[in-house]
Amino acid sequence: MLAEAFREVMAGVATPVSVITAVSADGVPHGTTVSAFASLSMDPPMVLVSLDRGSDLLALVRGTGRFGVNVLGSTQSALALSFARKGPDKFADVDWVPDSGLPRLPGAPGWLACDVESLVEGGDHVVAFGLVRAAATVDGQPLTYHSRVFGTHAALEVAP
Repeated sequence: MLAEAFREVMAGVATPVSVITAVSADGVPHGTTVSAFASLSMDPPMVLVSLDRGSDLLALVRGTGRFGVNVLGSTQSALALSFARKGPDKFADVDWVPDSGLPRLPGAPGWLACDVESLVEGGDHVVAFGLVRAAATVDGQPLTYHSRVFGTHAALEVAP
């Protein structure tokens, strides 16, 4: 069946793991784990992220026109799992700091604060194109998802 074959092919693609965040009008932080995140443009700096059509976070991003991208590190797999679950209060017992008006997770090697440039429907997801307004990095290996398990990147030696 095509759906099963497609799922297997995609499981073989290593992806970065990120937590996308936003803040409601009453100041409550929200977030969700995604593996569909990529750089789109350097000039202007833009990224894209794919959000489930039925997610509460997508509704919040639509309403506020902003989102944060916390590119997780190899030591943050428990955080990724916590934000991947359904339901409210994903920030319970999670440290975070406001950065550019959005929830930033300390220790994440990459941080981007974005304004929504556009939203594009795509099957059961919506692709949010974000214009980057702030960016920061800290040292750390990335958290990746491949073959349905978390891992990290390892450099290969290049033959002469």
